[in-house]
Amino acid sequence: MERHTESSASPGPVRTCVGCRGRDAKSELVRVTAVVDATGRTAIVPDLGGAAPGRGAHLHPDPACYELAVRRRAFTRALRLTALPPEGPTSTQVRDRIDQLARQQDQQHHSTP
Repeated sequence: MERHTESSASPGPVRTCVGCRGRDAKSELVRVTAVVDATGRTAIVPDLGGAAPGRGAHLHPDPACYELAVRRRAFTRALRLTALPPEGPTSTQVRDRIDQLARQQDQQHHSTP
């Protein structure tokens, strides 16, 4: 697994990934928040705009960081939830977004000469 470390050349605020605990520029991380849906269930969703109200947690766009965060129950702690939401269609949005970003980064690395 690749260990993420703080990039000294990255301007702007620095945040800590709840998965690997590596520090990086806020712009390099995906922000996730907890929302309550119409049925009253809590779900963890990506905050694509990065400015949703309430607590947020940050995560590298790396499936390994997502898996570490789930295994460590980091979302529950970082978002101050009483329990981790059950996996469901809305809870998997974070995993889907992380996978999508990882594929895009992989394609960019392979297309660069």
